Amino acid sequence: MDKHNYLIRPAEPHDLGAIVGLIRELADFERLTHLLQVDEERLRPHLFGPSPKAEAVVAEAGEGQVVAFALFFHNFSTFLAQPGLYLEDLYVQPAHRGTGLGRQLLTHLAQLAVARGCGRFEWSVLDWNRRAIDFYEAMGATVMPDWRICRLSGEALQALGKT
Repeated sequence: MDKHNYLIRPAEPHDLGAIVGLIRELADFERLTHLLQVDEERLRPHLFGPSPKAEAVVAEAGEGQVVAFALFFHNFSTFLAQPGLYLEDLYVQPAHRGTGLGRQLLTHLAQLAVARGCGRFEWSVLDWNRRAIDFYEAMGATVMPDWRICRLSGEALQALGKT
């Protein structure tokens, strides 16, 4: 499929079913289905509620079929004293990989980051996903070797968050 056949646009509420389906495919690919709790009703307020916490873009192929998505939000760099754009997830269905769609999505988000005055555009990648690492590095991204993600969730988050 030619890259010009894709339409990248902001996600709309009617896209929630497709986005949730793509998140499930992503979790399967990353071997993380045991962590999934997402469904349309849990995701809806965070993308389309009165105080959204994240944004998403989708890519359509052909007759409006959503075949990829990117979910992102703003963070902030104290060192730069500027906002940043953080890509939480990007997924392209296997049949559409190798068409330039992943590059188009990243380029779209980089343009959005520049337009919004962001000093950084960041994301993380699983260390075993060599194909993705090579792709990101070929686009000019630096894989930060000295940084590790720290995470509190579930019971650990609840325990630390008790007042």
